[in-house]
Amino acid sequence: MRKVIVSEWMTLDGVAQAPMSPGEDPDGGFRHGGWHVPHAGDAAFQQRVAETVGAAGAYILGRRTYETFAAFWPSAPREQAVLADPLNERPKYVASSTLSEPLAWQHSTLLRGDVAKAVAALKREEGGDLLVIGSTRLVRTLIERDLVDELRLIIDPVLAGGGKRVFHDDGVLRRLRLTHSEVTATGSLILTYVPATG
Repeated sequence: MRKVIVSEWMTLDGVAQAPMSPGEDPDGGFRHGGWHVPHAGDAAFQQRVAETVGAAGAYILGRRTYETFAAFWPSAPREQAVLADPLNERPKYVASSTLSEPLAWQHSTLLRGDVAKAVAALKREEGGDLLVIGSTRLVRTLIERDLVDELRLIIDPVLAGGGKRVFHDDGVLRRLRLTHSEVTATGSLILTYVPATG
């Protein structure tokens, strides 16, 4: 059975919206796009991202993340090959109610119907682990349905003061166990959690 691994970059106050550029996701009037950029050059961060992306057997993306990635990675410069090659060559499953097939980015398939049921079915298949990148709405759905096996968080020392968050107020207590922690030279935290049992 494959694991679902979630990779998220977020601010200290939990915002995951538009980490890389001002125009990435201005929904809701968000004015702090690109908040992660000062921390992106850290060697520990880059190594962790490369390991996470490179180890995945396939990727699960929400519509906005898919469209952002599809616009960049197929023509990414060769110095980005460590990320571009797996992202371009491996299967990608896209959760969207507005997109239709065929999807332009190679090896991309639209998840049809109930996304949680579709992801549960993917977990039962043979193959490498399934990596969810960004895609805050999708991640919330997967957490609510207990489909996430591992959370890999990179938390920057930034307060955004509002914006899209992965975790929202649903009143449910979910206990986690820390399995890895690291502090980068820029003060970001690299944390891995799994659901606590017992």
